[in-house]
Formats: sequence, C-alpha cells, structure tokens
Amino acid sequence: MDKKNALRAGALAAGTTLMMLLMSSPALALTRDDGDDPGTGLSVGETLGLYVVLPIVIFAVITGLVMVLDKSNPDHRVFKPGRAKAKA
Repeated sequence: MDKKNALRAGALAAGTTLMMLLMSSPALALTRDDGDDPGTGLSVGETLGLYVVLPIVIFAVITGLVMVLDKSNPDHRVFKPGRAKAKA
C-alpha cells in the first residue's frame, strides 16, 4: 500500500511540474508591454555580490549580534533531576 501511495504522489508531482512548465511559456517574455522600461543588466560581480555575498554578510551580522548580546552565563549548567552525577 505504501508503494502505491508513493507512486501516486510522484505522478501528481510530475504532472504538476509539467503543467507549470507548459503554462509558463518563455516566448511571452519576448513581447514588450506598454510602459515597460527595463534597466541595464547586472554584471557578474554585481549579481554575485547581491545574491551570494550580501546574504552571507547579513547572516554573519545577525549571528554576531546574537552572540554579543547574549546574556546567558556559559558556566551555568542545568541540572536534570532524572540523571545522577557519576562520582569519580
């Protein structure tokens, strides 16, 4: 029964993907709309900076702020009552 459900899900996913690809024809991108005024394209460096470097920098800044502004005590250990400490 599990194999049948997996086959059904795969067929549904493949059918949905195929229909989405057929419905979004790239040929429609060639016709210009009224009021369409595209700017100049981005260079490779600008594209990498915008979509690769900038998110990494934002992630690093947020991580740094969380680490710097963290008020918890790193030496504080939480004792769990269910576990006994091993004696040396």
